Amino acid sequence: MARSSQVSAWVGWVWFAGIVLVTIGFFNAISGLVAVFSPNSLVGVTDAGIVVLDVSTWGWIHLVIGVLLVLTGFALLSGKGWARMVAIVLVVLNAIAQFTTLQVTPWWSIVTIALDVFVLWALVVHGDEAERAAR
Repeated sequence: MARSSQVSAWVGWVWFAGIVLVTIGFFNAISGLVAVFSPNSLVGVTDAGIVVLDVSTWGWIHLVIGVLLVLTGFALLSGKGWARMVAIVLVVLNAIAQFTTLQVTPWWSIVTIALDVFVLWALVVHGDEAERAAR
């Protein structure tokens, strides 16, 4: 089935995805910066033993993902074709990163993963409409 070259109202979901990428990216970068400059480590006790998590490593991961999400979000909002695929990869990585911190920040992680799912849906289903709208 061939897709129409006409842009529909569904392109709004792609703009939503771009705005959410920028917002989540800023929040990830801020929390990453806080963790990078925090001298603490998280210590948890599980059935398998003691788990020590270096907060600064977690911070660098979130900082890098956050900055990349912000840049990709702005590129997506401007209609860049490459931004759709990069955004899909980054959103999946962000969801995985949030899943790993689910025990530490459960509410934030759940909300972010839910937003990531909406962004993925918008980019996969309607992402090509943003390119057509930009032309």
